[in-house]
Amino acid sequence: MDRKQCCVKLSVQPSRGLMDEKFIILVQNVFPGFQLTLHALYKCDDGHSWEAFAHHAASAIGTVNVSEDPSLGGTYSGVEPMGLLWSLRPVPGSKPWLRMRKMNVRTPMVVTISVYPGHQTEGFLDQVSLAGVVVERWYMAPGVRRIPITEAGLTATLFLPPGPGPFPGLLDLWGGGAKLVEYRSALLASRGFASLALDYLTPKVTIETGKMVDNQYFERAYKVLEQHPQILSSRIAIIGLSLGTCITFKMAVYSQVAKLRCIVCINGSHVQPIDGSVEQILSFFNKNAEKNRFNNENQVICRDLLLPIPTDPSLKVDVGQLQCPLLLVVGEDDQNWPAHESAMDIKEMMERAGNSHLLTLLSYPNAGHLIEPPFTPFAKASAFRDISSRQMLVALWGGETAAHSRAQEDAWRKTLVFLRANLYAGANTDATSFSNL
Repeated sequence: MDRKQCCVKLSVQPSRGLMDEKFIILVQNVFPGFQLTLHALYKCDDGHSWEAFAHHAASAIGTVNVSEDPSLGGTYSGVEPMGLLWSLRPVPGSKPWLRMRKMNVRTPMVVTISVYPGHQTEGFLDQVSLAGVVVERWYMAPGVRRIPITEAGLTATLFLPPGPGPFPGLLDLWGGGAKLVEYRSALLASRGFASLALDYLTPKVTIETGKMVDNQYFERAYKVLEQHPQILSSRIAIIGLSLGTCITFKMAVYSQVAKLRCIVCINGSHVQPIDGSVEQILSFFNKNAEKNRFNNENQVICRDLLLPIPTDPSLKVDVGQLQCPLLLVVGEDDQNWPAHESAMDIKEMMERAGNSHLLTLLSYPNAGHLIEPPFTPFAKASAFRDISSRQMLVALWGGETAAHSRAQEDAWRKTLVFLRANLYAGANTDATSFSNL
């Protein structure tokens, strides 16, 4: 090996940052035109390993800057500064249909980025790299406080930003995957919002009694935020994904308890029995189970369950009554929910009612169902346990890797702008939004 190749320099800046921050990867001290492969390796909390790689050719001065120089092939192509994160995929031989989710937000996502000679596609761990750097990606900024909440029969975790506050509050509702999912709330707290991640499908009370929660469960969660001394009681919002959007719409329009400043709904629908509990909403969906389709890989496509969008007013939330701003995020290739059709109906209902000025619609071609915080690795399909039948299926979420990943980045940035505009404007608070760790 040439002496110069032995002295390859690899840097990643910042090497320690929040999950939604971009980094700059720079390779130096190689020959002009030298072909190399940049490789990212991550072992997630459940023990599965993920990798991504990109082929590059060094510039005339012997460098590769991933933020400026295109990948010529690999798990992504083109100029994509964060491609080595969002194109991560299970290493060959892994269990099929995995989805990466950070379940322990108190530890970072630790990614090893390495340089290998030539344009390679496999066998990275059997070789010695030319250079390597360890990168930390955090959901929790320094000083963010994680507080388990069990009062009022809740199973939840509250994340508070650093400092005395008071802070605007968010109720964070995920979808049908169940469990307590904390990483979005942790990142929102790192950006200055007190956020309560709520488990409403598998909370302790459901496990103990066998009964699903009622609608008052969500109002009690709202009251926990409203009554907290470090939260601004008049500046509370809800962010919901998938099934979580059903709860969000219902609370925003019909709750006599929740006085919401704004709501964010990601890839869901207003279609549901408006007087129904979570259990009744799921039963309503299951009545149309024959509309589920399977593709040639035996992946279930659920988007037809709520189609056609009903005209019966008792089967969809009257968004014409909505009195707070709504940010509606849509992946146009969502194969799990009829997000696009629902959004068009919501837009029409609000225009007819005269409150469409409250609607901000973000619609992304070739983006799928799971629009998550930026640089989250893309999953077109993954294993999923049906909450009603408890049957394990492979759900097709939809989307294309690059387009979906760009949608995640754009939607997150615009979500933060929307939340700041509606929750912080005119507020007297000491909250800070953090950049680098």
